[in-house]
Amino acid sequence: MLSGGAALLFGAGLFGAGLSGCGIQPGDDAQRSPSPSSPSRGPSTTPLPRGGTTVLGKRRLVGYCGYPGARGQGRLGIGSLDDRVAEIEKRYANSYGKGRPILPTLELIATTVHPVSGRDGTFRTRTDPKIIERHVKAAEHHESYLLLNIQPGRANFLDEVKALEPWLVRPDVGVALDPEWAVKKGQVPGRVFGSTSGKELDGVARWLSDLVAKHHLPQKVMVYHQLHLDIVAKESALREHPGVALIKSVDGIGSRSAKTDTWTKLAKAAPDHVAMGFKLFYDEDTAGGHDLMSPSQVLALRPRPDYVMYE
Repeated sequence: MLSGGAALLFGAGLFGAGLSGCGIQPGDDAQRSPSPSSPSRGPSTTPLPRGGTTVLGKRRLVGYCGYPGARGQGRLGIGSLDDRVAEIEKRYANSYGKGRPILPTLELIATTVHPVSGRDGTFRTRTDPKIIERHVKAAEHHESYLLLNIQPGRANFLDEVKALEPWLVRPDVGVALDPEWAVKKGQVPGRVFGSTSGKELDGVARWLSDLVAKHHLPQKVMVYHQLHLDIVAKESALREHPGVALIKSVDGIGSRSAKTDTWTKLAKAAPDHVAMGFKLFYDEDTAGGHDLMSPSQVLALRPRPDYVMYE
């Protein structure tokens, strides 16, 4: 995700990866306010990977994002999926699993933004179903969670989510929305920051809630990435919906102090029923000699993140 002066330019290795998205005491892993109860409006017959029907309060999602073969879009796309899941477990299960086991998470870019309009004028393409299916099978095999990331260009978030319904009816698949890449008519991705609204996010959450109820699914994760306050207008319009775990991922880039400052601003603006996530960048965060934030430093954030993603 682009930041600073790079935000309006597409680097060769960065384009398509996205722009750049209380009361808890030390050692206490309680939720700020999102409730882990009532995963759906009917009894769930299918558990989540590694058990249970709720995500919030039970496990911490930790993982990689990316696209197969595209090193610049994140570590998930490097090598085999088996190796990446094993790496997540080896690197982070102990450090992030204190007090709450981790749920390895794969965030695959399922809708990729482009700097040219394409035939349909949307500035986006959808990932080959075979690639999505391969990630679905990997998540199932490793008892992990799969998030399908959407960079919509001029397309509509809800339309893109609905197109993923064949996979979203599974208990181990959720969505991650990248509003930095959601542009309006007349705008070109990469020349301006994209944006969305709480109302648009609420429409997606409501649709997911209905899907959960219809298919008796366990709680479904909906992440939305955010780099700065202007990216989500009137965020308070995003309501709580049965069966949907809402997570706001803070995607600031840079030093620990810069990332923490962004976290503080965006966490303060989040609705009470929205949990928090945090994104780290192996390359961009360490540019200029900075150290990558350690798991202990990430867990020192308040509220403590429910989702930690590495690119």
